[in-house]
Amino acid sequence: MSSTTKTPDSRVDQFFTVAEARFDRWRTLLQAARAWEAIANQPPAKKQKQQAAVSAAFLELRQWEDFFAFPGPALLEILNQRILEENAAETARLAQSISTALLTHSYRTNAFDWQAKDRSEDQSQIALAERIPGSAGEAALVRPYFEVLIVNPARASAWPELAQEFRKLRRPQDKFIYESVFVGNFEDAVLGAILNGSFEAVAIYEGIPFASVHNNPVLHEFLTAYLAASGIDVESQPYGLGLALVQGLKQLRPELDIYFLSDRQPEKVAGEADAASIRRVFYQVEEPLELHLSILDGIADRYDTPYFDNLQKYAQRPMGTFHALPVARGKSIFKSNWIRDMGNFYGLNLFLAESSATTGGLDSLLEPTGNIKLAQQKAARAFGADHVFFVTNGTSTSNKIVEQALLAPGDIMLVDRNCHKSHHYGAVLSGAFPLYVEAYPLTQYSMYGGVPLRTIKKALLDLKSEGRLDRARLLVLTNCTFDGHIYNVERVMEECLAIKPDLIFLWDEAWFGFARWSPFYRRRTAMGAAAILERKFKDRAYQAAYKEQEKKLGADLDPSDPNLLETRLLANPEKVRLRVYQANSTHKSMSCLRQGSMILVKDPDYHTVEEQFHEAVFTHASTSPNLQIIATLDIARRQMELEGYELVNRAIQLALDVRREVNSHPLISKYFRILGADEMIPSEFRNSGFIDYLSPGVNWATAVKALREDEFALDVTRLTLVCGSAGYDGTQFKNLLAAEYDIQLNKTSRNSVLLQTNINNTRSDIAQLIKVLVEISQEIETRLAQGGKAAQQAFATRVKSLMTDVPNLPDFSSFYSSFREDPSSVTGEGDMRSAFFGAYREEQCEHLKLSSPEIDKRLKEGPELVSANFVIPYPPGFPIMVPGQVISPETIEFMRNLDVKEIHGFNAALGLKLLNPEFLQSRRAPIRVPGVAAAA
Repeated sequence: MSSTTKTPDSRVDQFFTVAEARFDRWRTLLQAARAWEAIANQPPAKKQKQQAAVSAAFLELRQWEDFFAFPGPALLEILNQRILEENAAETARLAQSISTALLTHSYRTNAFDWQAKDRSEDQSQIALAERIPGSAGEAALVRPYFEVLIVNPARASAWPELAQEFRKLRRPQDKFIYESVFVGNFEDAVLGAILNGSFEAVAIYEGIPFASVHNNPVLHEFLTAYLAASGIDVESQPYGLGLALVQGLKQLRPELDIYFLSDRQPEKVAGEADAASIRRVFYQVEEPLELHLSILDGIADRYDTPYFDNLQKYAQRPMGTFHALPVARGKSIFKSNWIRDMGNFYGLNLFLAESSATTGGLDSLLEPTGNIKLAQQKAARAFGADHVFFVTNGTSTSNKIVEQALLAPGDIMLVDRNCHKSHHYGAVLSGAFPLYVEAYPLTQYSMYGGVPLRTIKKALLDLKSEGRLDRARLLVLTNCTFDGHIYNVERVMEECLAIKPDLIFLWDEAWFGFARWSPFYRRRTAMGAAAILERKFKDRAYQAAYKEQEKKLGADLDPSDPNLLETRLLANPEKVRLRVYQANSTHKSMSCLRQGSMILVKDPDYHTVEEQFHEAVFTHASTSPNLQIIATLDIARRQMELEGYELVNRAIQLALDVRREVNSHPLISKYFRILGADEMIPSEFRNSGFIDYLSPGVNWATAVKALREDEFALDVTRLTLVCGSAGYDGTQFKNLLAAEYDIQLNKTSRNSVLLQTNINNTRSDIAQLIKVLVEISQEIETRLAQGGKAAQQAFATRVKSLMTDVPNLPDFSSFYSSFREDPSSVTGEGDMRSAFFGAYREEQCEHLKLSSPEIDKRLKEGPELVSANFVIPYPPGFPIMVPGQVISPETIEFMRNLDVKEIHGFNAALGLKLLNPEFLQSRRAPIRVPGVAAAA
């Protein structure tokens, strides 16, 4: 085990970024060893000083290496001996070999990497079969490699022999190959699961102690913060700490296969409630081969992609096609005199795997009964849902499917006004009345954050006060927002259910699907928060706490009580129905083709809406879905279950690297900066006091606390880069990066662009971005220096116009009175569907140019201006007008100050499209809601 060493400050990025930090430590050792080797002919004192530097570098990395299979104890001991023997050349050679193998991952397939000898030496004595069974065959080199964590209370000196016993169980027919890593206690097992993303399975022996043997304050602080956040109970366990460890590991990494080895009564352990998370229970003195086979079987279960596997088989069959899809099998392409280049570009397999049939090993996306159904069931397990549905035309469609399935005409849908346009259209299609709740504005950057919980609670309480709470059916929120604002999903659902126990939730997590695979983000996802609430509602302590609340506030909350808005409300666990839907754009954050999306369902009452859900699928889903998108949805699930934890950590680390390099660079930071949580989230929503991930003094514990407690948090991977201070508006800068530097991005605002890291990015990408920002900054410096005072004044004026003279963001005004059930109501829901289709008749509409004096006259004197359609400027990308909305002076001012070219729903040549006064006058009769008496 490692010695005590001086450890660096516990920066938060150390723990988001274990893999890269590990590589950096090995590179530090290698550089020190090379420097030591280079001074072989120098005086002894100088060599001793460099040897000490090598020893210090080795000790720093040694304390982390107990949690990884490679290079392993044997190689590490040899490396340590080379240092002690003052053999600089061999130290450098071995450090180089190990560092290269780690960086390239060659150790997963190359047996020589595990040896201390130079490869040029005689290798005949190396038993390759021990490392890679059947290595004489090429197939052996491509077996997926993983590692297994063995939590065993036996003395550490016995572990190498036990590891060898596992290796002896390998067989040539095994599809996968693994190495085992041994730890001897609860704390080290949790640390191992956190630090090593290659662990895919854990074998826990009964009788383990609790305390770690690692005397390292950084590791211990990390562990303590995690245990406190997870609420793991290590006391009063009937079978020692083993089952508590199972619980902890499943909360940390739910994808892990866990095996429990009992030396007492395995049948009793198997009957415990906590054993539901265990893949199999063994009597530990029996059947070691069965454990080995079970481990491989568990990996095979996750590796299996039912639809993709069958599509590959289908592509290899000699199929005759008499259906309406000429590109199937590729004959019309590869035999063509004119479009063979299409076939050469896309490759033969794409066309061999195309069909419009749903038989012959394929399946129907609309009515899956075979491999698509199995693939969706595997996705449900992976994402923690009851059901998953694949969608091949994007999350826009996923949202509309859910809304059409759950909402009927006249139902009230509480929705963030700044959400994706698909939700607004979902209200139109379903006939539901949207009740818009406003997000907090970030006016300086022309964007909105999230909707405060207080605002949502007030809307629900107002509905209750006016007797319409029963019609509030669905709450729709975007999590995370385009700009990275993440809700405290658990708290939002809990407090809303305290007011309306059967409220349904749709969380649009188009940009946040990856978060399932981060233990730090998972609790802020729809499925993660639902799992937490399920446990809370069953907990006796929670039930008792609710009873105490009931004594103070009553069983039926009084909407006139102002304290309710300030009180952390608990839901009645006896009445609550936790109905949660989530849509994620799998293609936006996972390895899936464009338009691949999933609908996740966790709803105990799903059976009551299943028929209409299927009808909604039939309405919106294509009868000719893209088979390749379905296959990549299947593959994306496989990848995330097997390596998502490690990939997401890497994406977070790269984002932290960008944030640190931009904001600390002496030149770049003069003109650009990436906004921190303190600039993106007002302080009243950060009760933890959290400022930003890389602020001085911020350690892991504070970051975990903020993610657990604050009303809003900021997704690290979404980076708002302010470019207005460099004299560029967002669109200009986006176009500059694309045209001149081949860097692509999506979202812009008036004075910023959004950068985002994902599982596809590398450190080379980050280096290129930083290089480009340096070049642009240098060009600005040169231009200002050469242009003199005039250029500097012009630059300052431009920056002021972008950063200071920004238009106010308009709030939603109201629906026109004839599109409201009760115009005197304090709630603002309206019949948007009638307004939307009212605009389908040309004679019911008019157009007014934005510059027309008639607009200003009518804003003052009437009649009111009422929008006939959606008007969505990009940026900011949300509708500033919706059908039936009364247009306010603030909205007109915002439109006139916009300097963007892309405005959906607005034709500058024609002007604003309005519902004309004659049509509006004809709608004076009150709205009649199906099944509801008309308002007086």
